[in-house]
Amino acid sequence: MEQSSIITIKELIKRFPVGKGEFTALNGINLAFNTGEFAGIVGPSGSGKTTLLNIIGSLDTATEGKAVVMGQSTGDLTTKSAAKLRRMHLGFIFQTYNLLPVYTVYENVEFPLLLLKLSDSERRKAVNDALEWVGLTDKIKSRPAQLSGGECQRVAIARAMVKKPEIVLADEPTANLDAANSHNILKMMLKLNEELKTTFIFATHDDKVIKYLKRKITLEDGKVVKDEFITK
Repeated sequence: MEQSSIITIKELIKRFPVGKGEFTALNGINLAFNTGEFAGIVGPSGSGKTTLLNIIGSLDTATEGKAVVMGQSTGDLTTKSAAKLRRMHLGFIFQTYNLLPVYTVYENVEFPLLLLKLSDSERRKAVNDALEWVGLTDKIKSRPAQLSGGECQRVAIARAMVKKPEIVLADEPTANLDAANSHNILKMMLKLNEELKTTFIFATHDDKVIKYLKRKITLEDGKVVKDEFITK
C-alpha cells in the first residue's frame, strides 16, 4: 500500500444470492484513495455505488479481494474491531439523515462522542464547533421535527464531522434537498475537506454533487469504467 493511500481496494468482488443463483454487484474493483480527496463514485442505480461505500465503511464485506482502510483489511476484522474502526476513524452521512427524533440537535451531534473517552467539556467543545461549522448554533435545543430538510442534513453532517474523522462516506447526501440547500451543504463539506484534510467519498448520481467533485469514479455494472481527476 502506498504511504499516502488511506484506502486501497484490490480485485474486489461482491456477489449476492438471488434465488438459486447470484448477482455480482461489484466485479474486480481496483482503487486507491489518498488523504484529503473529495471523490465521488458515480453511475446509474444498481451500478454498485452503495455496495462499494458499505464495504469501505466496514458495513459489509467483500466476497473476494480486499478493502484496506486505515491500514486494516476490512474483511479480516471481527465485528468488534470493525465497530472500532468506524467509531474512531469514519463518519457517515445518509440521505435519510438517521437522526434520533427524541434527541435535541445537540444530543444528536454529541451521540458519536459518547462512545469515545472524552470529558464533558471536550464533548461540549466538539459539539459546539461542529454546529458552528454547519451554521446551526441557534438550533441547539431544537428537535428534528422542528427543522427543515436542509437543517436536518446539516445536523447529520455535524454528527459525521464532530469527532474529526479521517474519512467521511456520504451516500446520496443531497437526494432529499432542493438545489439551494444542496449547494450550501456541498460548499460546507468542501470547506471542511480543505480545512481538516478529511477524505470525502460520495456515492451519487446527482449532477449537483458531481460538479463539486475533485475526482469522479464511474461505475457501470459493478466495474470501474472511468476514473478521472478534475482540475478547476
